[in-house]
Amino acid sequence: MHGTLVGILADTHDNRTRLQQAVALFNRRGVSLVVHAGDFISPFTALDFQRLACPMEMVFGNNDGDRPGLLTAFRDRGTLLPGPRVFTAMGKKWLLMHEHGCLEQVAQAADVDIVVYGHTHEVDIRAGRPVIINPGEACGWLRGRATVALLDCTAMQIQLLDLDAA
Repeated sequence: MHGTLVGILADTHDNRTRLQQAVALFNRRGVSLVVHAGDFISPFTALDFQRLACPMEMVFGNNDGDRPGLLTAFRDRGTLLPGPRVFTAMGKKWLLMHEHGCLEQVAQAADVDIVVYGHTHEVDIRAGRPVIINPGEACGWLRGRATVALLDCTAMQIQLLDLDAA
C-alpha cells in the first residue's frame, strides 16, 4: 500500500552515488515520506534529495557540522531539527534520533510507535512496540554495505534493501 510506505535511511556521509540510488529507489517504490536519521555531512547533498518525490523528516547527526548550511539547503525538503524529536506521520507517533544512547528508555518515555536512529552504521531492526529501526549506513563507507529500509505503516512490516541489489 503506497500511501503508507516510508523510506528510511541514515549515515549518508556525502556519498552522492548512494544518495542518488536511494532517492531513485524511494521514488520507484512510491514512498510517501522519507525519514533520515542524520549524518548528511555537507549541504550539497540536498541537491540529490531535490529529486525525491515526497517530503522528509530529518535530524542532525554528530558529523553534521554546517548546521546553518544544512538548514538552508534542506528548507524546501521537509523538517530538519536536532534530535531526539517526536513527530506524527502516517497515523503513527515517531521518535527520530541519530545517536542511540538510552534508546529504550527514551522510546518508552516518549510512548511512540516507531523509533528510527542511525550513528552505529549497523542494521538494527526490532519488531514490537515500539518498532526500532536503524537502517544501517546508506553510504557504505564503514561496513561496505549500503542499506536503506522501507516501512509499511499499515502492516508495520519492514524491508531492508541493499542499494547494490535494489
